[in-house]
Amino acid sequence: MSETNARIAQVVQSNDVVLFMKGTPLFPQCGFSSRAVAILDHCGVAYESVDVLQDMEIRQGIKEFSDWPTIPQLYVKGEFVGGSDIMMEMYQAGELQQLLDEKQVAKASS
Repeated sequence: MSETNARIAQVVQSNDVVLFMKGTPLFPQCGFSSRAVAILDHCGVAYESVDVLQDMEIRQGIKEFSDWPTIPQLYVKGEFVGGSDIMMEMYQAGELQQLLDEKQVAKASS
C-alpha cells in the first residue's frame, strides 16, 4: 500500500463520515462539492471533510482508492457510498438518511 493510500485509509477508518471534496464545507470550490455538503448538512450528521485541492497526491490517490473517477466522494463507516449524483439520488429516495441512521453515525452538534 502506498503512503497516500495509507493516509486515505487512516482518514476513512477513523471517521464515521468523510467527504473528499474540492474546497471546504464553508467554501466549496465546485458545484458538486457544494451539493454534497448541502445534502450532508440536511441530514444533520457530523462529518470530516478533506480538501483535495490542498494535496495533489490525495486528489489523485482517492480516485484509485475508491476506483471512482470523480470528486466529491462520500464514505460512511469506512464504506464508499458514491459521488454527488449518487448522494442526491439516495437523499431524495430517503436512502441516505436510512443508511446514516442504520450505521448510527454521530449527529452534527448545533
